[in-house]
Amino acid sequence: MTPVAALDRVVHCLDRAHDNGFRAKAFGRARDVVAGMPDAELAERAATGTLTELDGIGDASARVISEALAGDVPTYLAELETTSKVSITEAGAVYRNALRGDCHLHSTWSDGGAPIEAMAATAMSLGHEYMVLTDHSGRLTVAHGLNRQRLLEQLDVVADINAGLEQRGVPFRILHGMEVDILVDGGLDLDDDLLERLDVVVASVHSKLRMDAKEMTERMVLAVASPHVDILGHCTGRKIGHRPPSTFDADYVFAACAQFRTAVEINCRPERLDPPRDLLARAVEHDCWFSIDTDAHATGQLEWQPLGCDRAAEVGVPVERIINTLPIDGLLAWTRGAGASEKQVTSGR
Repeated sequence: MTPVAALDRVVHCLDRAHDNGFRAKAFGRARDVVAGMPDAELAERAATGTLTELDGIGDASARVISEALAGDVPTYLAELETTSKVSITEAGAVYRNALRGDCHLHSTWSDGGAPIEAMAATAMSLGHEYMVLTDHSGRLTVAHGLNRQRLLEQLDVVADINAGLEQRGVPFRILHGMEVDILVDGGLDLDDDLLERLDVVVASVHSKLRMDAKEMTERMVLAVASPHVDILGHCTGRKIGHRPPSTFDADYVFAACAQFRTAVEINCRPERLDPPRDLLARAVEHDCWFSIDTDAHATGQLEWQPLGCDRAAEVGVPVERIINTLPIDGLLAWTRGAGASEKQVTSGR
């Protein structure tokens, strides 16, 4: 394991542990410093104990570098590999084993912490057959959302990456999607011609989360009724311990999701776990479709699907109603309007 690979894996594990503080950023800076250094200089500094004289290298990252150069698995990394592992129940594992991909994740094109290629490599290492890249739409400026021109550029980039994977015979594909903001009037933050070009559209509320329940219900129903919308993202918008859930008529919204075949996302982020269990059970009662997604903003966060799988098991979500148990052709048929009978046949392993 090279020092760069060791530091990169440390960052991955810290992200998996949902460590959003100083440590993850510090090890990320150290990785970037090491990646730009000649191997001979790095080895010399490790031998002479002068690694910490470099801006961005602290005591902890210096130890990781030195141990990697010595051919050892760094002690700190070995500890993280154990302590940051995401557990799963036996019942949840049934759901996780059925999943073929992740339909909601971000890259450095918006507010993610890893490039598309790194997210794809991690998804492949987890056994996924596909991932859906869903960077934010332009209105969410705080997340560096993609305007029309940047989305067009990203479409070309994803096509090139997929072409390279195909040429190498890699059985994996990046589906192009977007997490599109649901506007206050229920409209979508993207032009129809671009929505039509996307493989999967996740629609989410990110603004005015405290609006009147009746207005929020109308806003959400209008969005899920759109023929372009495939998944309703983190429906309550809650942040556990920081932001309460939005209020809306859940029965009305979930009935609309069922009617218009818009999947309800089971968001796996530890601070979201959205929808809450009681609402998730209501969505099951309405015979909704579902998607178990990480909403990952870093490679380590792609390992969060067990959190959603456990909740799905607790509530009794039918495995055959989860769209990312579909093979890639089945998922694309589903998003493009295949009939319910066809989706039932192609769902699951």
